[in-house]
This record gives sequence, structure tokens and C-alpha cells, in this order.
Amino acid sequence: MLKLICMDLKDLKLTAKRQEICKRLGFNSSYDVLSYYPYKYDNYEIVRYKDFKIGETIMFEAELITSPSTFRYGKRSTTRFKVLYDDEQLLVTIFNRPWIRNLDINDKVVIIGKYDGNNKVTALNYYTKDVNELVGIVPTYSTSEGISQNEIKKLISLVYENCSEELVEHLPSEYIKAHNLIDYKTAIFNIHNPINSDLLRKSLARLKYEEFLNFYVALNILKGNTTNSIKNKKVFDQDKIDAFIDSLGFKLTTDQETCIKESLNDLASDKIMYRLIQGEVGSGKTVISEVMLYANYLAGYQGCLMAPTEILAKQHYESFVRDFACLGIKIGVLYSAMDNEKEVKRQIENGELDIIIGTHALFSNDVSYSNLGLVIADEQHRFGVKQRNALKNKGDNTDFCLMSATPIPRTLASSLYGDMDISTIETLPSGRKGCKTYLIKKNSIVDILDVVKDTLKQGRQIYIIAAAIEKSENYNAKDVTGLYNSLLNELSPYKVSLLHGKLSSQEKDLIMKDFNDNKIQVLISTTVVEVGVNVKNATMMIVYDADKFGLSQLHQLRGRIQRGNYEGVCFLLTNSKDESVIKRLEVLCNCNDGFKISLEDLKLRGPGDILGTRQSGLPTFILGNIFEDGKFIEAAKKDAKQICDNLDDEEANKYYNYMMENIKDKVIS
Repeated sequence: MLKLICMDLKDLKLTAKRQEICKRLGFNSSYDVLSYYPYKYDNYEIVRYKDFKIGETIMFEAELITSPSTFRYGKRSTTRFKVLYDDEQLLVTIFNRPWIRNLDINDKVVIIGKYDGNNKVTALNYYTKDVNELVGIVPTYSTSEGISQNEIKKLISLVYENCSEELVEHLPSEYIKAHNLIDYKTAIFNIHNPINSDLLRKSLARLKYEEFLNFYVALNILKGNTTNSIKNKKVFDQDKIDAFIDSLGFKLTTDQETCIKESLNDLASDKIMYRLIQGEVGSGKTVISEVMLYANYLAGYQGCLMAPTEILAKQHYESFVRDFACLGIKIGVLYSAMDNEKEVKRQIENGELDIIIGTHALFSNDVSYSNLGLVIADEQHRFGVKQRNALKNKGDNTDFCLMSATPIPRTLASSLYGDMDISTIETLPSGRKGCKTYLIKKNSIVDILDVVKDTLKQGRQIYIIAAAIEKSENYNAKDVTGLYNSLLNELSPYKVSLLHGKLSSQEKDLIMKDFNDNKIQVLISTTVVEVGVNVKNATMMIVYDADKFGLSQLHQLRGRIQRGNYEGVCFLLTNSKDESVIKRLEVLCNCNDGFKISLEDLKLRGPGDILGTRQSGLPTFILGNIFEDGKFIEAAKKDAKQICDNLDDEEANKYYNYMMENIKDKVIS
């Protein structure tokens, strides 16, 4: 996060109520508050009765001519009353505002709502203040239960009043002038208090441009720190690598061959490798990591593969041991609290292990490598930059490769991952079966129980996924424990078991082994099985509360049932009635292309959540939209390069150092 303004909120002496609001909305500094931008604006103007149009939002001031009557049902309520406006009687309905009954006949009330036709209005809100105080552009903020729009607006105003002197300009004047940008302080004020549409447009333009410029200057800094470093070229026997590939027993796809060629060229270069390999679920990235680690071994170096979960680390270890069985390579696995942890660490330090596979335990302070030459991080978006650096810095000018199964189109990846070289696998290995996905608008398997039992009768296995481990009052979702208890008898006589992150390593190992050996037919699990778990006989997945997951995560999950020779079937269950949620989940029913799905996820959730930029040390986009703001992106890209190439210029140098200060703890060294 940029240190544009960094006054600690404690210094503002906020009331207990406002402190609670800050805590719930995740505000830690004045910057957090002032960059909490509205998600929409409504331009309120008085609409005369003759101009009312069905379905449109209207605002008018009227006189109450009947007393409000309220009908209650549970915690909800409906209130109706009549008003007189422009000599017309209008019936107004408003929901969950029972206190409006305190108004009296002849009181003036301002109504903002939708016109339903036939002199009927559904009010969205009402006010008793003068209508002239409400006319204008009104911002609306994302909020949560118990926090009102008014409370957020008052908090932002308070912070602005106390911090306005700290809102100094950082952009070089050359670019402010070139793009006709307003100053930062004016932009911040008007984004929250828009005086008119033109000033709001200029404020948005200024802040969007700055977000993209910050991003691309940071990318240039990162790239300068990752690609300019010199290392010793790795020398290896290509014939031995070709022989290893031939021994695998299957033909590589063209994309896999290209990725291997690009990666080996990196290893053989005198520039440190910093490459992203992105590929669809099941596209065969693991074999590429094997080839890279083998080449690194032939060059005389240790290599390690970091996996996001213990389960996946052990699975990689088993496949590596199998594939390298005849080559005399010493392979080890390391994860927290394993029985022989100290012995493995000793072997790593003494150079007795050539390839080490593990979790975050690989970069613990007490792990020393004899001669680390290559680090590969699998499912890279699960690791923050500091974690990746801690492992990479265990060696001297270590080559580094990231792997991701959340792929995005290359042109977009080049913009967002500009500090890395990118390899992409788009084609799946031959023989891979697809997956049919169905949306069930009910958070229950009652409607598909016959299909479930029929799948089990055929000897197939099933994953059932829950969003929570235990039931919680604060998180409305089915939990694995509750599902296990409710489905145990329903799915008898088949063996049902549960798996989640709170189980011990030994328990998880035994459960996964039994599931792999078909001693367990139904595995009720959290997303611990999301990546890498490979049980070819599991062909069905049922996801409860599917609306709680992102599209890319759901696509990753259903990748578990596309490992064998049978077509997978995935059921997404949800109680949501939200049309946008249903539309989002239907994307998965109509598409099995990970690139398109992650692109949709990007549009819906933003690059920070999907690509891990929140963990990468790069500034994030709050206002900027990578799909709609092309003109800002192109201008910022060009200007960022110019700034970084002209550091003799005083203003450019000052801004560059300002950005360096903001990301200095996160730059990859």
C-alpha cells in the first residue's frame, strides 16, 4: 500500500463507534479511509410528475395526506402511505422503515424511489430535510450490516479535515500538464464530495491515471531488480534431458515443449531466471518442473519445489521419486512437524539431497542449503513476495520460477506481470476428459441423490466440498462436520470420511491414502483438495454454498475430477437468489476453459484477488479498471518508462525514489 498519507487513526482520537467502523472496514490509516472510494454516484434532481417514467429513479418533495400504516412479518416490515405531489395522489411503499409512521399528515417528505406506474412509487429512501439540500451528485459506499452511509461519509470528512495538509503532490508536473490533470488534494476531496459531473470526471481521471502510473513504475523497479542480476550459466547435458523426457512414457504437447525450451534457455543464460509458467488445470506443468529441476541437478545445483499444501508436497514427492527412480537423484520432502524434520534439514545443509519438495517450511530460518540453484513455487498466487524471497535468498543468484493454474490471456498477463517472462500452456494433454457442470438452485443434494447413489454403485468416488470446517454464527455456510453427520447414514453402506486443515498430518495422510485406494468412497472436504490432489477414480464433485467461492477456485476444484478416463460431473449448490451470483456461476456451466473463466473472475473480483498483486508489493487498482481504462493504461505505461529512463530529471528522480520507498520491503532482490 502506498504511503500517500499515513497518519495512524489512533492519532485522530476517534469515538468508540468510529473506531469500530474502522475495524470492521479494515481501516488502519488515513490513507485507507480516504481511498475508500464510492462504488457509485446518483445524480439527484427533482422530477416533475409529468416526467415520471416507469422503472426510472425519481426524486420529489410531497405532502403526506394519509398516516403511514405498517405491516410486520418477522424482522421485516412494509409501510404504505399517500402523498400529494403536483396535484396528484401517489401511493408510496417503503420496506423496513417502520419508524416513518412517526410522520404526521401535512408533513413534507422527500421521496427517492422507483416509479411503478399507476401513481405507485416504491421508495428506496425518504428524507424530512429541505429538498434543496439533497439535489446534486450523491456518492454511495460499500458497507456492512450496522454501518450507515452517513457514518462512513462523516468519518471520511473528519479524516480529510485532519489530513488535508498531508495530501501533497507526488506526480511530476510534466505529466500533470501533459494529461491536464487536477491536483491530488482536489481530486481526493471531489471524489467524495462531487460538486458537479465535470469535476467528478476529472477527479476520477486523475486518480485512475495515478494508480496505473504507480503500478507501472513499481513494475519497472521490480524488473530492474530481477532481470539485471548476473549469475553463472548453468551447464547441462541436453541429451540426458531428452532421454529423461522419452522415459516418461507420454508425448509432450507443443506448449509443454515450448515452455521447457524457454525455461532451459533461462537456466543456461547468465541472467537470473524470473519466469511465470501459467497453464490450465491439468495442463501438465509438473513435468516441466521435473525437467527444470533435472537440468539444474545436472549443472551441479540443489533445487526445490515449494507447494502450497502438505498434501500436494507429498504427492509431488511421490511422483518425483517414481519418475527419477533410475537416475540416482536424491529426493527429499520437508514440511512442518514431520517426524524426521531435523534429519532432512541436516541432509539439505550437507548437500545430501539434490531435489527438495516441501511447503513454506523450505524457507524456515533454520534451513540452510548447500548449493541452491533453482526455486520453483507451485500455485504461486498462494505465496507472498516475502515468502518467495525468503526461499530464493537461500541461494546465491538463484533462478526462480512461478507456476500458476489461474491463467489469463498473454497480453493481459504481460501488462500485469510485466516484471516476469511468461510461458503459457493452452493445450491440454491428449486423453484428458472434460467435466460437465450443473447449477442446482438449492443448497441440498436431495434433488441429485439418485445420481449420487448411481455414481457410487458404478464404483466411482465423490468429493463433497464445504466452505467451512465448523458451524459459525458469523459465516452462513454448510460445514464439513455438519455435512458428514447428516450424510453418513444417507450414503450408507458406502464409506464416508471428512478432511480439513485442522486434522493432523498423520490423519490427513491416512485419509488421502484410503481415498486414493478406494477404501473411502465419499470425501467431504474443505478446499484443502483444491490443488494437485490426484485420485483418478473420483469423477463427481458436489460444492455446497458455491456462491462463497470465486470462479477460478471452483474451476480449480473441479479439476480434481478430470484426472482419469471418465468424464467428470460437478454440481454447484446455492441458495442465493441474487441474479448476478446466478449469472456468475452459470459461467462455469457453459465454459471449461480456464483462461476465459479466470478472465471473468478478473472482471468480477479484480486483479488483486486473482493474480496476487496484493501480495506482490505492487500498488493495487481501486478505481482503475484494466478492461475499460485502456487510455490510462497506455499513457501510464509510456510515462513510467520515461520516468525510469530519465532519472537525471529532478522531479522524475524524486517520484522514482518515492515509489522505491513505498515498495522497498517488497522488491524482489
